[in-house]
Amino acid sequence: MLAAISLSAIAMTAIVGLRYLLTSGVFAWVTSRKKPGLYRGMNKQIRSEIGWSLLSAAIYGIPAGIVAWGWQAHGWTRIYESWNDYPLWYLPLSVFLYLFAHDTWFYWSHRWMHIPRWFRIAHAVHHASKPPTAWAAMSFHPVEALSGAFIIPLLVLIIPIHMAMLGVVLAIMTIMGITNHMGWEMFPRPLVHSRLGYWLITASHHQRHHENYKCNYGLYFRFWDHLCGTDRGLSQP
Repeated sequence: MLAAISLSAIAMTAIVGLRYLLTSGVFAWVTSRKKPGLYRGMNKQIRSEIGWSLLSAAIYGIPAGIVAWGWQAHGWTRIYESWNDYPLWYLPLSVFLYLFAHDTWFYWSHRWMHIPRWFRIAHAVHHASKPPTAWAAMSFHPVEALSGAFIIPLLVLIIPIHMAMLGVVLAIMTIMGITNHMGWEMFPRPLVHSRLGYWLITASHHQRHHENYKCNYGLYFRFWDHLCGTDRGLSQP
């Protein structure tokens, strides 16, 4: 059993690490085409971001691997495979529930990370990216990586989700994590400045956090920032 769990954890670590390298690499390449020279002179910072991110991949991969083993071997999770197990209208709802729960955890844990003591211990690693690049999305100190590594494995034990919709959640999590840190806004201005954009986080919103530190703490949505008075609007990346 221990061998099987270990293999699952190693496999998930490899998947998370390769997913990071591939997606961040793609968006870094897009940046080089769309914004030539934006990352010029940042090779040392990028190497640091990659190193911390690969360490984070291992921290994320271990609980994910344990839960994946439990799902396959013992049916621990609420992941389902048949489209008929729940109504079709539940498919998008489950995605929203996961994203909102993740966003809620991220907002409050992120504010906690900005308490001076915890900022010095852990979160300063992420903010060492000045400005962040497409490689910075997972550039975390192990303490911060641990704070986020258990949320999706915990959610799959609690909230039913089709395996395809879980893939959608992971894709959104990966893409938004990277695009919010690229240092430039890839989404069209009419969307970013629309009524919908008022509730969504993109690079223009998250860049303000990296500039001012004590605002714009959310991950996907601006709901908690608006509710708690920590939204300071958009930057101009």
